[in-house]
Amino acid sequence: MSAHTKGRLTRASRSRGRKKDKTTPWREVYKSELRKYGEAALMLRGSRHKAEMTQQELADELGISQHHISEMENGKRPIGKEMALRLARVFDTDYRKFL
Repeated sequence: MSAHTKGRLTRASRSRGRKKDKTTPWREVYKSELRKYGEAALMLRGSRHKAEMTQQELADELGISQHHISEMENGKRPIGKEMALRLARVFDTDYRKFL
């Protein structure tokens, strides 16, 4: 910082304090997907992708069929409490995320 700008706010530093928060809540971004699939299904799909697992790998880990995973991710099969607990153990997270 030069001696001339020391103590003075530059245009960039002045605008930083006035910037509005431009983040959008994830539920707003995925509003149509939430309506179509449901929050639990999107949480399952997101957790699986974050863990870089295929549906088949997750199914093998849980001892169920890949088709069962697909139906849960597409909102065609509900995720019960027991399955949510099993998923939470696999992904090391809170089971309520999948309910």
